[in-house]
Amino acid sequence: MIPKNFSDPRVIRRLIIIMAIATFGMFTFWTVIKPMFVASVPGDYEVRQGDILLGDKKYDEALDRFDAALQEMPNHRGALMGKAIALLQSERYDEAEAVFTHTIDFLNKNLEADDPTGNAVLAGAYANRGILYDRTARYEQALSDYIQAVKIDEEAVKGPSFVDKILHVRPRPATVRNRAVYLQQQLALPEEERLLRLPEKDAEQRMHKP
Repeated sequence: MIPKNFSDPRVIRRLIIIMAIATFGMFTFWTVIKPMFVASVPGDYEVRQGDILLGDKKYDEALDRFDAALQEMPNHRGALMGKAIALLQSERYDEAEAVFTHTIDFLNKNLEADDPTGNAVLAGAYANRGILYDRTARYEQALSDYIQAVKIDEEAVKGPSFVDKILHVRPRPATVRNRAVYLQQQLALPEEERLLRLPEKDAEQRMHKP
């Protein structure tokens, strides 16, 4: 038997309105709160700060932020990649190589098969270490790392973003694949015929930080 009040259309209408308001309120609350939980991984905030400083070429300050992130979460992959790039751009090549190599080893041991972001970071680490080897005239090692980066995730190291292309006015920027093909061709030549450094083209190589 239906209670008397619930047979009144006005009561039913009020209940519907109250339920609709409650549903909307919970949806709004979750929409606001959910990103806070998603973005609450220790070290993420410091990494975002470091990325901004990295873009502004404030490498020492960026290093400080990435180190702070690693204090929050050791082996934070974004912090490791950012730190290695900052060291590379500061021409602290030995330190940068050590961090890139640690990042690669750590990801190879711990990466889940269904982690596309992790694969993109791993590909980026190989590509960036390849750039380091390129800059320090270790071309065979550079080629090996470029090939590995393309095998893992070519899309992640395909080239600069659309925004980056606009900012740097390079409609056809250098890519990891293009550099790998060029090095492979040159290394196949007799040593006296090789042209391994192309300063203008080499300057177009950009760091990869998925």
